[in-house]
Amino acid sequence: MLEPMSVAAVAGVLGAVGSGMANEAGKWAWESAGGLVRRIAGREVAAPANPAEVEAVARVVHEGVLGDPRLARAWAEFAGGVRPPGGTVGRPCLPPSIRSFTDRRDALKRLDEEARRKADGRPRLALLYGLEGMGVTTLATHWGVRAAERFPDGQIHVDLRGGGTGTPLDAARVLAEVLRQLGLRDEELPPAFAERQELFRRYAADRRLLVILDHARSAAQVEPVTGSAPEVFTIVGARHRLTGLDALSILVGPLTERDSERLLAALVDKSALAAARATVPSLLARCAGSPYAIKAAVPRLSAPAPEAPAVSPETDPVRAAAEDSYRLLGPGAARLYRLAALCDLPALDATGAARAAGLQPAEAEGWLAELAEVMLLERVGDGRYRYREGVRAHAEVAAAREDGIVACSAAMNRTIEGYLLSAVSAARAVLPESWRIPELPAGADAVPYADRGAALDSLAAEAGNLVRVMGLADEFGDADTVVRLGRALWPLQLKAGHHDVLLPALRIAVRAADERFPGTREAGALHAQLAHTLTELRLWDEAEREAVAAARDERSAGHPRGHASAVEFLGLLRLRQWRFQEAYDCFEESYGIYGGIGPEDEGARDLPRALALLERHRGRALRGLQRRAEARERLERALAFFRESGEAYNRARTLTDLAETRLDGEEFAAALPLVDEAIAALAAEKAEYHLAYLRALRERCVAAVRPE
Repeated sequence: MLEPMSVAAVAGVLGAVGSGMANEAGKWAWESAGGLVRRIAGREVAAPANPAEVEAVARVVHEGVLGDPRLARAWAEFAGGVRPPGGTVGRPCLPPSIRSFTDRRDALKRLDEEARRKADGRPRLALLYGLEGMGVTTLATHWGVRAAERFPDGQIHVDLRGGGTGTPLDAARVLAEVLRQLGLRDEELPPAFAERQELFRRYAADRRLLVILDHARSAAQVEPVTGSAPEVFTIVGARHRLTGLDALSILVGPLTERDSERLLAALVDKSALAAARATVPSLLARCAGSPYAIKAAVPRLSAPAPEAPAVSPETDPVRAAAEDSYRLLGPGAARLYRLAALCDLPALDATGAARAAGLQPAEAEGWLAELAEVMLLERVGDGRYRYREGVRAHAEVAAAREDGIVACSAAMNRTIEGYLLSAVSAARAVLPESWRIPELPAGADAVPYADRGAALDSLAAEAGNLVRVMGLADEFGDADTVVRLGRALWPLQLKAGHHDVLLPALRIAVRAADERFPGTREAGALHAQLAHTLTELRLWDEAEREAVAAARDERSAGHPRGHASAVEFLGLLRLRQWRFQEAYDCFEESYGIYGGIGPEDEGARDLPRALALLERHRGRALRGLQRRAEARERLERALAFFRESGEAYNRARTLTDLAETRLDGEEFAAALPLVDEAIAALAAEKAEYHLAYLRALRERCVAAVRPE
């Protein structure tokens, strides 16, 4: 056991606090840690941004508490309330294998051998690679299900294509998904890559896990998850060998003729197979040993198919299978199949498909189900579908050939315009009071949502599609749509996070705004949004540049409310960096800018609330500077406003700040009623992590005031 004041123990506390900043309570603990470190050091200490800096700060704390029992007690009390992340580890399982699994005996044997190999410091790591449709995913899953008893702590499967996000996962998002499957909620995920990697290594150190990383594109995507934990076996699936990945490599090639026949026989009724016996050899030759193509051929076995193009050794069996299935579609389903593929949406539903084809969603829903039945689409749950890469390529070619450029362009425009309208409508429904939300497109009626929650759920469900549509609009040079979509993401950032997913889209939106609308409110708003997401991801240097750019553009646009908000963003970043004096200066500057808004000016109605929030922020900065009396004064002013306005959540946040300020001065009896009022204010807010944090503060207060 570590001595609680050792450098390693202090570093562990700082690391745990930094890892917990995905939720409001974690941000509070981080800010409190910064103020306490400043108090112990007697000077400003920059917030650590990586493991080496964490150790350096830990040394400062260790040296500061050695000769001062009061500081040592203060640190021990703080450390005792820190809950390390990762207390909710689950036991993930793979989906079931398929009944028709055929062949692959040699590959299964080699996977068995790698899994049983004696631990020698090298990661247990296998790479399965093969062309699309050859069954790489099926092989990995089948082996994992068959070997489930070897991995009592769980089996993880991550699709590196990005699932509903539409963009390949980078290493940080791969780690995030692995940790989610181990049971962590989004509120528990460390924001920074290094912290996610360290947390996974800690989980994996003494657990027997199988990790399948499917559809990998590069070694860089998977290497952070391929550690040397002795009982973790990682299987990577890819289309080709990955340069730089030191793994057992197993080629997943075509099925033999005999195994192709076995697979077909496992999928088809004997009488149907006998009736089609004359056409089976040519059908299997066209499938070229691809399990996908064989399965896709089953519905065509008894159907009178039109004559298909000849097959050569170079023919892609997936595209050939798609062509054969496509030829049997009715006109409506065929048109939907072609046009819905053009935007390459990651998670297509009936509404999205209907936009592409100019239909009603109810009509599109039936045809999507038909396309899935003949394996031209894959179901991804909750009424959503996606194209295989080769199938989508076939659909695009068919659209160009049969619909022409004009019709294809119209389909893509309908799709982009539809997602823009739904995104802006949802954003305005989530935050109707926010000036950051863009106006609806000219002449458009808002898409209705039942309430704010339903609108936020819609934005979250469509996040991947919105990122993709924004990329398409950028390719077409439609900067106005890019900017509007970017600004419509604000409620999703503010209320639901999704920062990893949204970061590439926000970068696109900021670039488009700078190129087409420099020095405008739109550019300023997007720089501020990007600054917010970068701050949450602990990319602080870049966040600072974006916050400064936001203030520059808002000032240039003559928009005092936006200018003040951007300077406030910079102050909040400074709080996160433990640069409390600079944070206070930013809040003072923001306060002065707000002071220039007259009673008849734009934003005057929102001014009292904005100033109350600034009072709270100023109190937080003063607390970090150890100016507790002034901090209490500012926080009491903010609290009075939120009590009067009835904002339960902001009242609870301000009460928490006040309670912690009291605790800094060891005023436990004065802090206790503040904590109790905050807990009561949050009774109906579902703020689980905030409540847990408050209960820990309450325990500290009760323990300190309880008679001996």
